[in-house]
Amino acid sequence: MKYLIRIALLFVLLSSFQCDEDDNRTTPELLAEKKQEILNYIQSFSCANATGCLSIAFGAKPCGGPREYLVYPNTVDQTTLEIMVNEYYEMDHRHNIETGAVSDCMLVGPPNNIDCVNGVCTIIN
Repeated sequence: MKYLIRIALLFVLLSSFQCDEDDNRTTPELLAEKKQEILNYIQSFSCANATGCLSIAFGAKPCGGPREYLVYPNTVDQTTLEIMVNEYYEMDHRHNIETGAVSDCMLVGPPNNIDCVNGVCTIIN
């Protein structure tokens, strides 16, 4: 009888230490919020000319490589932006794994033409 009680007690204790898997899930809504936070940060700075614009790889395609490139003025705090973009990358990568996402596996390269249009760095096609 003591053996059954110990097993039951052990089961209850182990169950109490389990993490809820959904606590760490990345949802499309969380990704959209994080992306908007990054875009808002970038948009809080302005550029004066095209030489003041840079690009950074953004997101994680399921096959590897970035989903896209963001352009930003060189007046942005580079370290802060890189931290934010890396956090987004980790969230996007985790979401790809959680959902079994697939993509076209096409390589997305950095933009060839970036210009400063009305104080905003813009990709010119």
